[in-house]
Amino acid sequence: MATSGIGTLNERPLHAELKRLLCLPGDRVEVPVDGFTVDIVRGELLIEIQTRNLSGIRRKLADLVERHPVRLLYPLVREKVIVRQSGGGRRTLGRRRSPARGAIESLFEEFVSVAALMSHPNFTLEVALVAAEEVRRRRPGSCRARKGWGVHERRLVRVIGRMLFETPADMLALLPDEVPELFTTRELAEATGQPAWLAQKMAYSLRVMGAVGVEGKRGRHVLYRRSLPSRL
Repeated sequence: MATSGIGTLNERPLHAELKRLLCLPGDRVEVPVDGFTVDIVRGELLIEIQTRNLSGIRRKLADLVERHPVRLLYPLVREKVIVRQSGGGRRTLGRRRSPARGAIESLFEEFVSVAALMSHPNFTLEVALVAAEEVRRRRPGSCRARKGWGVHERRLVRVIGRMLFETPADMLALLPDEVPELFTTRELAEATGQPAWLAQKMAYSLRVMGAVGVEGKRGRHVLYRRSLPSRL
């Protein structure tokens, strides 16, 4: 694995661990391409790992995808252990397993900002389903919901599985069978068991990538059509 050494010192642990784990023999890392630094170059394929804030790399992806095949790798935390530290990380106060499991639909919370790229033939999305440690440290005056505890970093424990999405049709397949051909975001929320705000982001993402269409309204709610065979 060759490296240019650019940008590796400022990486967060989850990002760095995913890059190390996913690199194959012959891959190059931290490679300058068209004015950007790309995490992994595998032949002609550019692989960019982003653990959060996908809106921050939207311009980078949109630019590179016009000239190169680009894969965005996004980790989705399915299992989480919360670690509390004090003294700037010198002491571990406790560890507990979170009962929550990350649903695949939660990827749309971030993916909504780059969803339009899914319709580009050069773009693919890979979701790494991971188990991770979330390290929290006390930050007085912030993080009210956690009583002053803020997330310091996330660490990879293991990769549970990987999912590759190459076309809008692949994303459409995430909708459960219970979602009817014509549906509202309320029905989507009920079928997936997710909150209404996330169902709205799912529907918007699928619409901008061309996987669903708008068929008017049902009362006050936008009515979506589940499939657009001629466009997928």
